[in-house]
Amino acid sequence: MNDMRRIVEPRWVAALCGSLAITLGAFSAGAQGSRDVLTASIEAAVVEEGLVGATWALVTPEGTTIGAAGLKDASRQRTMSPDDRVQVGSVAKALLATGVLRLVTLGRIDLDAPLAQYLPDVPIENRWEPESPLRVRHLLDHTGGLDDARMWQVFSLRADPDAPLRDGLTHPGGTLRLRHRPGERFSYSNTGYLLLGMLVETVTGTRYETWLDAELLAPLGMTRSTFAFVTQTGPEADPRLAMGHFDPKSTSAAVPIHVRPASQLTTTAADMARFASFLMGDGVADGRTLVDGKLLRGMSVATTTEAARGGLAAGYALGLARRDRHGVVGRCHLGNLGTFRSAICLYPEQQRAFFVAFNSDPEDGRFDRVDALLVDALGVTSPSLQPVRAPGVDPTEWEGFYRVRPNRFEQFAYLDELMGVTRVRWDGEELHLEPLAGSARALTPMGGELFRAPDRREATHVLLRTSEGTPTVSDGLRTLERVSAASVWRLWLSAVVGVVALAYLVAAGAFRVVNALRRGEWRNEPLRWPVLCLLLLVVAPGLYLTQSFLAIGDQTPANMVVAVLSGLLPIALLVGAAQRVRAGVDTLRARLDLGAIAGLLQWYAVLAAWGLAPLVLWR
Repeated sequence: MNDMRRIVEPRWVAALCGSLAITLGAFSAGAQGSRDVLTASIEAAVVEEGLVGATWALVTPEGTTIGAAGLKDASRQRTMSPDDRVQVGSVAKALLATGVLRLVTLGRIDLDAPLAQYLPDVPIENRWEPESPLRVRHLLDHTGGLDDARMWQVFSLRADPDAPLRDGLTHPGGTLRLRHRPGERFSYSNTGYLLLGMLVETVTGTRYETWLDAELLAPLGMTRSTFAFVTQTGPEADPRLAMGHFDPKSTSAAVPIHVRPASQLTTTAADMARFASFLMGDGVADGRTLVDGKLLRGMSVATTTEAARGGLAAGYALGLARRDRHGVVGRCHLGNLGTFRSAICLYPEQQRAFFVAFNSDPEDGRFDRVDALLVDALGVTSPSLQPVRAPGVDPTEWEGFYRVRPNRFEQFAYLDELMGVTRVRWDGEELHLEPLAGSARALTPMGGELFRAPDRREATHVLLRTSEGTPTVSDGLRTLERVSAASVWRLWLSAVVGVVALAYLVAAGAFRVVNALRRGEWRNEPLRWPVLCLLLLVVAPGLYLTQSFLAIGDQTPANMVVAVLSGLLPIALLVGAAQRVRAGVDTLRARLDLGAIAGLLQWYAVLAAWGLAPLVLWR
């Protein structure tokens, strides 16, 4: 630890001095001292968490403070400045939502109108259409039942920033399928916000980027921000835009994505402070009403979902989520791009807010550490801790196995069904949520159907039942629905059999194939084709090292090879089974071979039923 401190101390001092120079003279001596402490603390967190660089803004009744720490470009060792531009990922949704609310205020969009009224040509499969059409509000609230996004919509190097938004919605002939009744449950959807971008273009008759820049950002004085595509390289590169990083050493310039309305925004900390101040105000900007104040106050206040009707305040609405963290409750939105991560949180009752952006997004980085520092610097008052009360229902009726309904990414629903299982258990005092993957939580009853996690100030979960009587548990942003233990064990058993069969064929089969080659008896080994196909599938992922991670949803050589090999696997297995039968099945080894082939074939059939076999990542 001492060696690490010696290594990072020079950079820490340089960043601190740079920040002091930028903010010198802007604040009183007392305020300056507190900012020094904050900058030093964030600088230390950035280094220790591998976050490369950060820029932030604090909004209080006394004014706005901006700051920066770390590096804007690790490859060139360039220091982050408070006025550097950053990308914010999904925080862009809060601004797009505000733009839609601007159109609602102007009377050009009706929040509760069916989406089909504005976008009649969008193919949507909604089996609840007669009584529950997909409405504009549902898109803003992420309650439309839409899939989040496909790999090709997010991870692609073939997206065009000037392409029509419709091109990023579905492949030709594709249909958007709703997975639950619109309005009932939250399920985050980038596709929904792509539709909102299309809605803005239909209503205004111009590109959504152009309209929002002129009609939202300009009136707010956000002169350094734009919804248009901006990158750090090429002939039109912006030298003030911080470079993104996959990790502390790997830089990555911005690339366009197909669902750009959901996450494409370039901005500064100062501009985001202006946006935060506007959201906490009465909707007036530049001397005119930009957004109806009632609509702004409705942001983060869920109204249509089962959880909201059950009395849970936690939820998402009109572009913001209610977030209970660090001992305070705010209206927030988080964002990440794989190379950037950001957060904006508002505390309107106290007229305080913060914005922070990091130009990296490591999986093990503790971003909440910086959030906590900013909350502490704001001096936000904690709400009263809601008291513990005996439950008004019998929690034992909710015990059992649960799965997320609906899951976020339909393309990978099988993995959620397999690994996203949570056991719910009542011990007489607390309700335990014990996920197969993740940390267990013990919830304290708060009366009625409401429960609270130990590190929160207010209720975080509510116990509900579907119209069919099925028990569910919701935290406002995710709904767990009870499933039969048999369905869980069947899927697990299928996977275990498949994995064991795969291991047998790769290990024992490969050993026998190699020996057969040495003896010149390749044609006499019944498992030669299954083993060859499996070995190629094991080696093929190495091809991904030759391409960018951002191209994982494109038709790259690596993806095509994996798709072809995974498509040939069942054929190779059937051929192997036929050859094994012809060679004789009266030995233990022969029966093991056939059992392994059958075990892997059944697993392949399950994967195929869930759309994961053959593995085609660009569809």
